[in-house]
Amino acid sequence: MTSRRCPQIALLVDTATDWGRRMIRGIGRYAQQQGGWDIWLEQRCQHAPGRLPPGWRGDGIVARVADRAMGRYLAEAPGVVVNVSAARIPGVEFPTVTADLRAAARLAAGHLLDQGFRHFGYFAPVGLSYVDIHYRSFVEHLAEAGLTCDLFRARRGKGARATWRRQQDDLRQWLQGLPKPVAVLTWTSDRGREVLYACRALGLLVPEQVAVMGGDEDSLLCETCNPPLSGVALTSERIGYDAAALLDRLLHGAPCPAEPILIEPTRVVVRQSTDTLAITDPDLARAIAFIRTQAATPIQVSDVLRDVAVSRSWLERRFQEALGRSPAEEIRRVRLERAKQLLADTELPVPQVAAASGFGSREYLAYAFRHATSLTPREFRQRVRGR
Repeated sequence: MTSRRCPQIALLVDTATDWGRRMIRGIGRYAQQQGGWDIWLEQRCQHAPGRLPPGWRGDGIVARVADRAMGRYLAEAPGVVVNVSAARIPGVEFPTVTADLRAAARLAAGHLLDQGFRHFGYFAPVGLSYVDIHYRSFVEHLAEAGLTCDLFRARRGKGARATWRRQQDDLRQWLQGLPKPVAVLTWTSDRGREVLYACRALGLLVPEQVAVMGGDEDSLLCETCNPPLSGVALTSERIGYDAAALLDRLLHGAPCPAEPILIEPTRVVVRQSTDTLAITDPDLARAIAFIRTQAATPIQVSDVLRDVAVSRSWLERRFQEALGRSPAEEIRRVRLERAKQLLADTELPVPQVAAASGFGSREYLAYAFRHATSLTPREFRQRVRGR
């Protein structure tokens, strides 16, 4: 009896970030489902150039191809290459599975608009085309609501310490000039940390005066910020799983996809840095706060009206003006976000998720989920976890 030959696969993905570790976990899960792969992987930081061990002659590579030098190196490497970077480099063409940056920007904009913000900023590094895609998509979504966004570009220069100090000076000046309250989206969580440093130096309250949100979600970095930083969960575990599945198909002779496979993010992880309501009308703010704190209980619009002494017509009109939806729709939205969080972060069975998020029954939860996402709760959980 002959033993099965395991595919020899190299992973040139960083192990220092939550993004990289989750992606590797997704690749590993797919490999185990196929009976196991022989995976070569070394510890490396995000900006260290990935290199194969001398003499490696494997079958395939999953890599973050973020620059032309990496692209040239991998073009000469043995095996099939699947790229997981969102970078688009002229002349570098590999089959790609990566995050849908446009969808991520829309999700971030939607969250900040839901918090009532009408002034926005974006903090980005310079000269990266994929960052521009994210920024432009954020701006386009705000424009649909008749709003604009102020852009701050990170400084480039020699000498990391001196550049950081100058950038902090520039960032403080920019933040001081923004109308308040303002919501700032940053390309990554580490940029969000920079904004929090600058706000603290200026004495600006976060999130009351400046709400800050990262364009990704590195849980360790975000949770250790002061205050903890909200971010968009880019489902990198699923990207890793789907990248491994694509590599497997290519190794078995499937054609390369003509376009990148884009994986949409599923949710915003809300922490203290955006946990506020930028709404000046006290009755409207109280009504929204009531819904967001009580939606996990079986409340209806009539319960909101008992808590806030206004007419139903006033409440309906002001919700439409401020949020673009009715009070009943806001109750369903808050419940749905709670259910998403429980499905993603806990092992609770679906009936318990339905009860804990205010839907009452698994059937109602399934109906609301399919209507909003075209997925069942179980399918959503699998997608978030890259299964």
